[in-house]
Amino acid sequence: MQETDKNAWLAGADGCAAGWIAAFVRPQGGEVRIRIVARFTELLAAPEQPAVVAVDMPIGLPERVGAGGRETENSVRPLLGARQSSVFSVPSRPAIYAGDYGEACRIAQATSEPPRKISKQLFNIAAKIREVDEALRAAPDGAAQVFEVHPELAFWRLNGDRALNEPKKVKSRPHEPGLALRRNLLLAAGIPELVVNAMPPSGAAADDLLDALACAAIARRIYAGTAQPFPNPPPRDSFGLAMAIWA
Repeated sequence: MQETDKNAWLAGADGCAAGWIAAFVRPQGGEVRIRIVARFTELLAAPEQPAVVAVDMPIGLPERVGAGGRETENSVRPLLGARQSSVFSVPSRPAIYAGDYGEACRIAQATSEPPRKISKQLFNIAAKIREVDEALRAAPDGAAQVFEVHPELAFWRLNGDRALNEPKKVKSRPHEPGLALRRNLLLAAGIPELVVNAMPPSGAAADDLLDALACAAIARRIYAGTAQPFPNPPPRDSFGLAMAIWA
């Protein structure tokens, strides 16, 4: 980023059951606003007018993919140790825009080498991937303020570039040691205790709130010019969207 403004707002965002949970923060200090919005475009149009939006959602969709998805996913998995399974393989753009899971799998196989179906977990967030993709393609200027992040890579960065040794969920249920570890990292990053330990708003889970706050911590790094894209330099898709995870 260029010259910084201490009064600017930044946002970290994560998908949740109610839509999107956003954590709005200043570049420094403890002022935080947590909000649920139904659509990604509402986040971009928020009264805070965030200068940076760091979102846990794939940005930039290739026409074809190789083993493991985009170069983006492949560049961060080795850093995350046992947490690397949290980084889903992103398929081709046509697969993301498929009408149902069966069609998405057929298209994904036809547009990948070696042929690979789309995972059910990734397909379950395809609608949100399309939301972000459509918003950024409709307003190319907005793409300069929106960055792809990933909570586990964010926590890796907050943990001194070390993979976390505890998952946040075990068998799809919250894992308290893993959540406690993440809360402590957010506290060390300057997020206020009242926010870190707050109940999540209706429509979001406890880990959604922590993930949004981790994304906000990386938004601060992006705004300060200290964040790094993976890979570096980022490749771009056919619409010019950068394909990189920032931390």
